[in-house]
Amino acid sequence: MPLTSGLYWEAEGATTAPALLLSSGLGGSAHYWAPNIEALRQHYRVITYDHRGTGRSDRALPETVTVSDFAADMLAVLDAVEVGSAHIVGHALGAVAGLTLAARAPDRLGKLVMVNGWAAPDPHFARCFDARLALLRDSGVRAYVKAQPIFLYPADWSSRHTVQLDSEEDGHVAAFPAVATLEARIAALRAFDISLLLDQIAAPTLVLSAADDALVPPSCADVLAERLPNATARRMAWGGHACNVTDPEGFNALVLEYLGS
Repeated sequence: MPLTSGLYWEAEGATTAPALLLSSGLGGSAHYWAPNIEALRQHYRVITYDHRGTGRSDRALPETVTVSDFAADMLAVLDAVEVGSAHIVGHALGAVAGLTLAARAPDRLGKLVMVNGWAAPDPHFARCFDARLALLRDSGVRAYVKAQPIFLYPADWSSRHTVQLDSEEDGHVAAFPAVATLEARIAALRAFDISLLLDQIAAPTLVLSAADDALVPPSCADVLAERLPNATARRMAWGGHACNVTDPEGFNALVLEYLGS
């Protein structure tokens, strides 16, 4: 698929089906959704993309970016696919970008699913960002990639999938974005605060969180569920930050139930 506005995108499923845009977290890769696409495309035209600065998209990124820029890229992808409006499932960074789009372009959004998202910076994930950046700067990309499962997955899942995680390490290192790109994306998340607008965002929103998320405290989801006028809250008992990867069947069922309701 050619680049559109510097963004690489793919669409799967029937062109007559409702559109569903998937937006990943800090890593930015469309591949993140591999465990979910097959189930979702049975009902929707599933659109995935690599975030600007990552993957197969344009690797050039301004020194300063904002979450509003991430939302603008979502709109650019929808325009490229010639979709007027779509449901959006966003994970972490993708979730807050989707929430920003809901506030600024509500006519382009059907339903929003926020997976382990937030409305404002939280001290715990700020501490995690500091630790990850220090690891990247002081020990390099491979050490950062090696530590990723600690933040993303429950410990028992990582133990059972050690061979898989080790086999994927070289690929993640080779595809890793520039350090400056990761720093700019994290800075955008640190600066993001949409708290004062929450009661004005009317989009039907599933606030989906995992009770054992080691990166984003579930209390962040509680704030969203309490403040968004049309929120529905669901909490997975297990799955960690990347709950769509560790428990794809449970995750897919929750998302399909909500979007189809």
